[in-house]
Amino acid sequence: MSEPAEPGEGDDRSELPAARSSVPDTSVNQLDRVKQEYTQAAREILRRSMRGVARTKLTPDMLTLVGVALCLAGAVLVGFETRNEYLFFWLGGVLFVIGSIADILDGALARAAGKGTVFGAFLDSTFDRVGEAAILAAIGLSFMHDSNEVALMAAFAAVIGSFLVSYTRARAEALGLRGDIGFGSRVERVVLIGIGLFVAPWGWLQWPIYLLAALAWITVAQRILFVRRQLRELADTAR
Repeated sequence: MSEPAEPGEGDDRSELPAARSSVPDTSVNQLDRVKQEYTQAAREILRRSMRGVARTKLTPDMLTLVGVALCLAGAVLVGFETRNEYLFFWLGGVLFVIGSIADILDGALARAAGKGTVFGAFLDSTFDRVGEAAILAAIGLSFMHDSNEVALMAAFAAVIGSFLVSYTRARAEALGLRGDIGFGSRVERVVLIGIGLFVAPWGWLQWPIYLLAALAWITVAQRILFVRRQLRELADTAR
């Protein structure tokens, strides 16, 4: 059985309707409600801001490719941080953040221009994982240079947790359930990585990575429990 195309965290590229839960709306905590509200508000602001760009020949796929290229370039620069920590950490971080913003804007452009496609959504979510894994791998390399085994393991945990955050949502929505709760989605991860790279020259990079790893795995656990609760409600409704 083939795996479903994974939706971007908070950034749908497809013109097709998003998955809707087939069970009654399961209550979520107040923090998740706040996140849902600011995510929807941000989407609307981005969609309006991209109306002018939508009239150009720029396509969402172009932004996706530019975004992943910048993220990969940022990861390469971080990998050379031993030569000049301020230059390579900061420049790599800037490229990663700009590339991640481009990834957010591709979804807004797709919605504003009506250029979203299923393949575009698939491409976008795939390249999201590439860019994020590359920058975390480069950060892990930095920890290895410093012989910081604990931080290196945290970077590995952050990569796996980040992948699972997106995968649990994709699997939940493939089942017709909701899986978008938690504060470990891509925007929050990008912010933490950006902060980490900014403070890296002072030796504080490991702390945002510890937080990122913990937040990702907490979100994975939240989504697993949330899906189980929805399935139990389905079973109770069917009785």
